[in-house]
Amino acid sequence: MNLAFHIAKRYLISKKSTNAINVISFVSVMGMIVGTMALILVLSVFNGFEDLVTSLYNTFNPHIKITAEEGKVFTPDSSKVLQLEALPQVLAVSKVLEENALLQYREENNFIARLKGVDNNFTQVSQVDTALIDGSFLLEDGAIDYAVLGLGVQNILRVNIHNEFTPIRVYMPKRDVKVSRMRPESAFKQEMIYPSAVFAIQQDFDARYAIVPIRFMRALLNYDKEVSAIEIALKNEEDADYVKKQIKTIMGEGFYVKDRYEQDETLYKIMTAEKWVVYLILSFILIVASFNIIGSLSMLVIEKKHDIGILKAMGATKNFVRRVFFMEGVMLSLSGAIIGGVLATAICLIQQHFEVIKLQGASFLIDAYPVSMRMGDFVLVFVTVMVISVLASIVPAQRAAETSQLMKEE
Repeated sequence: MNLAFHIAKRYLISKKSTNAINVISFVSVMGMIVGTMALILVLSVFNGFEDLVTSLYNTFNPHIKITAEEGKVFTPDSSKVLQLEALPQVLAVSKVLEENALLQYREENNFIARLKGVDNNFTQVSQVDTALIDGSFLLEDGAIDYAVLGLGVQNILRVNIHNEFTPIRVYMPKRDVKVSRMRPESAFKQEMIYPSAVFAIQQDFDARYAIVPIRFMRALLNYDKEVSAIEIALKNEEDADYVKKQIKTIMGEGFYVKDRYEQDETLYKIMTAEKWVVYLILSFILIVASFNIIGSLSMLVIEKKHDIGILKAMGATKNFVRRVFFMEGVMLSLSGAIIGGVLATAICLIQQHFEVIKLQGASFLIDAYPVSMRMGDFVLVFVTVMVISVLASIVPAQRAAETSQLMKEE
């Protein structure tokens, strides 16, 4: 066994002659325990919320979305669509057409919603049909068109989806037609559609969107084959980067090809930034705790002057003495990090299985704080503790080495 490590371990576990050193050492370890535990717990809760938000957005967003770089719509090349469908990694391809429209229900209820016209493959690229809270996912029944409304849209319009006799009237501005002051209604095209179901995913979608047949949207907008996007579902989402390159080659210039992260890039960047800010703030707790390590080691150096003299008499070098007290500080921090990590893991497991800590004013989505432990966070926290402990141990260890040098000169 390494002699310096053996001596440092004895100093760590042995009782000090001065009680103040014992107290400071205990406080140092407790500071590391609390700091490590807080870091892991907070990062795990952030991971839980990130996974929750990601799962909600992924319910609505496709794996890959193709849009035009210029203009709202484009006419897809049928041969290129066939090439997309022929890719072995592709599960389904769906064409969508989106536009804002004024919805009116029973004359007194009006709301501007985002209509999303979809084809028959939509349920293969999106999971909206799994998020229904009322009704059944129905868009077409012969010549009759139906709409699946977001919960927020339904609440604002006060739509009764079980009333089969009251349709929603849709007003869409006619393209290339100026509004007449005498007859402003002539500038709008009107169609009727019946509500069939209500979905609830996330407020950004629930309060904006209504899903309708793409034929209904094309009739409103007077389009023939135009689409606003092509949405693609993959058999394995891990192939997204590889498939994106293939799609860009097939589609050529003039198109954006975005994966799920890029479709909501701002949201993911904000969540990542928040996580890193919290990490930096909590790291200061560990830095403050490291001052106790410096104090504890400095007092230990004073107490062990006699031991240092004996080690010097036995031939110990300056580097050896420095190594002893350096290892003492590292082990002090490491013991706190290990205990804190074990406690944080236990708390996370308890929260995952028993949901002890509830959310105040929780929504219908979750009742308790979500927790998701990731190995990367444990490694990050461990490295952070080690870096702080190394920096905190350098000065006392150097002081011990200098004490050894002074005694050698005497």
